[in-house]
Amino acid sequence: MVGCDRESVGGGAKMTVLPDRLTRLLHLTGAAATDAPDDAEALLNSDGFLRAVVRLASQLGRDEADVRAEAADYVREMAATHVPAVVCAWKAVSAWMIRGFQLVIDDDELAKLRALDRDHALIFLISHRSYLDQFSFPPRLTQEGISPTFGLAGANLNFFPLGTLARRNGFIPVRRATADMPVYRLALRALVGQMVASGRNLVWSIEGGRTRTGKLRPPRYGLLRYVTDAVESVRSERTLAVPVSILFDQLPLHEVKLMTAESRGLPKKPENARWLLSYARSLRHRLGRIYINFGSPVSLHARMVALRADGLTDRQVVERIALDICHRINQATPVTATAAVCVAMLGEARGLTLDEVCATVAPLARYLRARGWPVAGGADLTDRATVSQTLHALVGSGVLTCYSEGPAKVWGIGGDQHLIVAVYRNSAIHVLVMRAIAELALLAIVRIPGATKRTGWEKALAVRELLKFDFFFAGRAEFADELWNEFATMTGRRHDPSAPLDTEEAARSLHESDLLVAHLVLRPFIDAYRVVAEELMNLGPAPDIDKEQLLTKCLRLARQWSLQHRITEESVSGEMFATALKMARHRGLLDAEAARHVLMDGRAALVTELEDLQQSIDELARMRRNLRRSDTCRGNPGFHDR
Repeated sequence: MVGCDRESVGGGAKMTVLPDRLTRLLHLTGAAATDAPDDAEALLNSDGFLRAVVRLASQLGRDEADVRAEAADYVREMAATHVPAVVCAWKAVSAWMIRGFQLVIDDDELAKLRALDRDHALIFLISHRSYLDQFSFPPRLTQEGISPTFGLAGANLNFFPLGTLARRNGFIPVRRATADMPVYRLALRALVGQMVASGRNLVWSIEGGRTRTGKLRPPRYGLLRYVTDAVESVRSERTLAVPVSILFDQLPLHEVKLMTAESRGLPKKPENARWLLSYARSLRHRLGRIYINFGSPVSLHARMVALRADGLTDRQVVERIALDICHRINQATPVTATAAVCVAMLGEARGLTLDEVCATVAPLARYLRARGWPVAGGADLTDRATVSQTLHALVGSGVLTCYSEGPAKVWGIGGDQHLIVAVYRNSAIHVLVMRAIAELALLAIVRIPGATKRTGWEKALAVRELLKFDFFFAGRAEFADELWNEFATMTGRRHDPSAPLDTEEAARSLHESDLLVAHLVLRPFIDAYRVVAEELMNLGPAPDIDKEQLLTKCLRLARQWSLQHRITEESVSGEMFATALKMARHRGLLDAEAARHVLMDGRAALVTELEDLQQSIDELARMRRNLRRSDTCRGNPGFHDR
């Protein structure tokens, strides 16, 4: 990678290092201190805050003094500052926490951010994959001479001593469930607005929490809405949203196991001091690199002006900005060698030799090169040594197994590790989703006599509409360009949207393709949606739907279907089911006021649509297997270029 800094954090520290450093930090900052910073006190006495309190008190029918006192408590709870001695010591603790990783970040990108930081407020919106994000990213910014950030983090980490120290290192604890806390929301809005107005740098996860599936989660709009409101209020033209992709070769072993268990319905355990110590001690394993990449910054004021000129409402403006940022995060996210190998392993229901893994990864490597998509760390995915090293690293963490008693080593997925392999595979899923949709579009042309390119376009739009809560698609015009480009890649001829595409050419493109990915990319999501659709049919038009009970039923049905091999194992995911429910609600399939026949007809139509997609994906998977068998019969274990 050109201009890339690879900072290696040494290991070998004694297990007493963290407690000793925390003790020194507590001594520096005064663990019992509860006084709010001057900025917080200034906010509590500001005219704007007092007017907001009066309005809210009137709306709630409450005493103004009581509302003001409650809001003041919340502001002081969230108040944060930067104590120089704590900031310095926190950097040392952070370096120790990520001692099992190399931090990879582009020096040229950091130089651009330093230049922007001189006269702009930077709002860093990150992808959230691990607790280590907060120890790897903000400290590196300040180390590179960028103004300190105020991080908005979940209040679940606001326990002693971590919360005490974090607030003196700029971290603002934010409660998650605030729907019934209007006074808290007022306090948070006021605090965020004050920081935007004063030009402070902010950082938070636009997803609102760590991913459980490996891909970027749907964005949360609350904090972004507060920021955009403040930007519009003060007409700040120097506030930039900076998309940030944070990616790991491998996540901390115990963390990824807990994430996948939570995805399958296990309750999330609360964090506390004992958890922190255990988490820190378990980070001694070497797990590769952390890659930090930046998307193109977004001028919030200019973007809002443009969207309002198009007639969008306040809510639509925030949603469009959030989706744009998520799209840019995905564009900035490279493909790791770990992800490529996991794509290969999930693509086969058997063990693979090194030659077979390399042959399976090679078409993906060619596709990435043709797309101009970066590979993390500049790795060469066609290099046997790179693939071999990645396989050994995954065996070391228990994700893969290796059998070496026979004539050749054979690699396979470890017991109960499919979901973890899927997490790593899904970190690259955004690169392949348009390819998968193009495959389904071409197959639609093949399956319908007399079909034209228009048939493929309509199928692609239908899949886009179905999955828009899971993936960040471009607008229709750009989506069309991406689809035609995929068609051009698969048919081997120049991109021309007006050129016809008949059934014969579509069939030849699929049968001769060296890279079919729909079964890997889309099947888990379609399967999860199918589970939800089935449970909605079983539920009937009940007036009240208990979301948690419904998700529990989905998990039970999915486990049964997984054992019966009716769905993929990685489809047994509470997070996927929750997104499927959003889709169903958007389609009016959870509307208690709808007529019974309308509701059930809509749910039945969804089941039919999903069954058709499952059959199509199965057909594409068979094409891929047939191609593999024909190549093997010809003595070629790999794939060919078009």
